[in-house]
Amino acid sequence: MDKHVLLRDLDTPNIRELNVYQANEGYAAWRKAVGGMKPDEVIQVVKDSGLRGRGGAGFPAGVKWSFLPKDVFPKYVVVNGDESEAGTFKDHQLIEKNPHQVIEGVALCAYAVQAATAYIYLRGEFYEPSRVLQQALDEAYAAGLLGKNIQGSTYSLDIYIHLGAGAYICGEETALLESLEGKLGQPRLRPPFPAVQGLYAKPTVINNIETLANVPPIVLNGAQWYRQFGTEKSPGTKIFCVSGRVNKPGNYELPLGKHTIRELIELAGGTIDGRPVKGILPAGSSAPILPASALDTKLDYESVQAAGSILGSASFVILDDTVDIVWAARKMVRFFKHESCGKCTPCREGTHWALKLYDKIVSGHGSLHDIIMLLEVGNGMANKCFCLLGEFATSPILSTIKHFRTEYEQFVREHQGGRANGYHDELMRDHAIVDHAIAGAPGEHGSSG
Repeated sequence: MDKHVLLRDLDTPNIRELNVYQANEGYAAWRKAVGGMKPDEVIQVVKDSGLRGRGGAGFPAGVKWSFLPKDVFPKYVVVNGDESEAGTFKDHQLIEKNPHQVIEGVALCAYAVQAATAYIYLRGEFYEPSRVLQQALDEAYAAGLLGKNIQGSTYSLDIYIHLGAGAYICGEETALLESLEGKLGQPRLRPPFPAVQGLYAKPTVINNIETLANVPPIVLNGAQWYRQFGTEKSPGTKIFCVSGRVNKPGNYELPLGKHTIRELIELAGGTIDGRPVKGILPAGSSAPILPASALDTKLDYESVQAAGSILGSASFVILDDTVDIVWAARKMVRFFKHESCGKCTPCREGTHWALKLYDKIVSGHGSLHDIIMLLEVGNGMANKCFCLLGEFATSPILSTIKHFRTEYEQFVREHQGGRANGYHDELMRDHAIVDHAIAGAPGEHGSSG
């Protein structure tokens, strides 16, 4: 790629400033849409582009917009910037370094579905990036790009920023809506779906920040221009977050399906000390781990799924041969146990008992039977949870045992009947930290603010 479509701050210094953004075709798509395109035409060009949601599900964005009823008002656009998945930090860079492209994408989505109000929901820890985004919003209002009768048209739009309270569950779109309404962040039963009854029981579009940042260049340059990148089923470019045991962790924008996991790791400077890769997490803790044999998998939705995992938000965490898989799996399960909202029994109880079993193993008191019990817990949760958090929680259990069962068995045999080489001390520290957090801030666990 000669130039980035999304990470434009890498090509154009200070593009987060309005005058610089406008000097580089910024808000040209917005003026084009408001000045001469019908809302349905905007939806159609996004449909034709094949843009898929970048939040994890990969559902076609234009199709999602078309689900909203035409004759029900008010309508809302809600932007999911909760970004709480382990290893995901793409939206952070977009709102901090290229905020006007995000705002323009939100505005185009709102115009397409004829919503007069949009909310950008950011995770609570994004306080500093939210200030950058608010400054960009203020600049857009001052320039007449937002507000009443935009650019002399009859269309009006207001965009607001809402900070959550750090709950992972609010990355689930209906839990996000509950949080935005001031309720406890727990997922809703569907149907009705948000397109019919979303925010305040009105038709609502919910899209990820990266998804909407793709919309301005699509509207400006056309669907076929966008389809020059990527593949037929996975068009466009994607931001890949790379972290873990690599030399240059960071965000890398690539056309979908044109490169492999191996090439992505090389782009990130290779592994530390050139160690061999042991496992790959393609979507943080939520995705089933892939073994090193999957290194030549193409980076698109279909190829990663065929390899046995999901591309999701494309937050690649690279594990080399120095990483203990049992230790890593326990860390991931502990995360899901802590972040479970507790609404459904399979997730609430399953994550609790899975962590108990991992604690037993890593403290040096596990048995081979505990590995079988972990499989039973994971299978007992699979396809039975109220939302995807519980389903995701099974990934570190089932996939690590599937690909690294001999490592589990070796761990148990080597440490059976005694402390597991320092893991016991780490275990005690973990429990002390959690106990202190619960005692110091009662009621925060699972709350969305």
